[in-house]
Amino acid sequence: MASKNASIEVQDKTRQAIGAGFLLEKNAEYRSKRIKELGNKIGKKEGSLEGYHQEKVVVNGVEGWRGWTTNEFETLNIKDIEKLSKVKGISNYNITTATTAVNPVNFKRIEDEEVDQNADVGGVSLIGNLDMKFDRNVLSNNLYIKEGRMISSKDKDMCVISEELANKNNLKIGDKISFNDYHDKEDSKVSEAKIVGIYQVNQKMSPLMQGDTYRSENVIFTDLNFPEKAEGETSPLFERAYFKVKNVDEYNEVRSSLQNMDINWEMYDLIDNNGNSKTMSSNFNDLAKISEIMIMLISIASFIILVLVFLFWIKNRVKEIGILMSLGVPKFRIISQIWIEAVMIAILSLGLSFIVSPNVSNVTANYLVSQQVQQMKDEENENEGKVSTEYVAPKQDVQEVSVTVTPRMYLVDGLGVIGLITAAVFASSGVILRRNPKDILSEMS
Repeated sequence: MASKNASIEVQDKTRQAIGAGFLLEKNAEYRSKRIKELGNKIGKKEGSLEGYHQEKVVVNGVEGWRGWTTNEFETLNIKDIEKLSKVKGISNYNITTATTAVNPVNFKRIEDEEVDQNADVGGVSLIGNLDMKFDRNVLSNNLYIKEGRMISSKDKDMCVISEELANKNNLKIGDKISFNDYHDKEDSKVSEAKIVGIYQVNQKMSPLMQGDTYRSENVIFTDLNFPEKAEGETSPLFERAYFKVKNVDEYNEVRSSLQNMDINWEMYDLIDNNGNSKTMSSNFNDLAKISEIMIMLISIASFIILVLVFLFWIKNRVKEIGILMSLGVPKFRIISQIWIEAVMIAILSLGLSFIVSPNVSNVTANYLVSQQVQQMKDEENENEGKVSTEYVAPKQDVQEVSVTVTPRMYLVDGLGVIGLITAAVFASSGVILRRNPKDILSEMS
């Protein structure tokens, strides 16, 4: 029972955020469907429509088609976000841009000198927020401000840089750093941002792509609209929106209200974002189901063992039982005597089990969770490469398994043991007590 209700702390490296809130992201299946629809509308010719572009290419003399999308196609709809932010029960919201690679103009990035940088774009990455205090790295308590402040919704052309980047370039609060499009480092327009904060992280942020451009120290947080400006784009690329629930007790009601809003929900995934702490083990794959099966198997095995024990016990006391029955002692009283003796032993054994149960439960829960993790890894390895999809499952690492043995569990366990003993006593006693005293005594003689 303790394993079934274990608290499993899972760190979700893709959606690191805690608190009562919801994440809004683009649905990958809808994206693929929309690309196909726009491609059919354009037809067998070069053209562009709603942020989707296609052109004819010739490879080794063979004609084919190349398609790509721009920010206009990929971004979340700002009107839908603002509509959802006005739902009753939402106290605040944030919009976060996609990680945007840009070229650092007047400062140097952090680089691994021993790694060949030819395959890397040679830049840094920008993440824009409407309100940085709701960024997933801040909500997860991984990122904190060492100097200055975070980006707010009122800021324009402002940024927060890592302590490592500041130290490498002798940068301080109030300094300005410049960026431009890494595709055209010489001639593209340069955009400038003022440093308002310097941050540090407890754990390095996981890069979404390989290369020093995306390494944790080279991530720069900006106001919402700066990344598109630095990249030289004409439209933003809003990757996710976070909606904070004012009262956690109204969480389910707020979710229903959000889902009832008149927007095209086929476009989006609304993700329950209760945080990176899963409080019920049933949310962790099949752990609850396994625990229930264990309880059932243990109960059945215990019943069988107890019946066999009591059969042996009663067989050794058959003379005593035969004499009592011949003296007219009721069968129920004889059964009650056996039951009382069994319960007295059970109380002693229950007391001993209650003492060791917290440690045993913790070991059991950790073992079951480790088996679940291994099973999921084995399944991922088996299915790797079988399905082609754009969806990347969030990487979840189990940080801690906490087990609490509650008074209710002690009570249920005690009553369960007494119930098993009662059933076993009656089942085993029937073999002897259904016979009459004369047959019992004659066998003895």
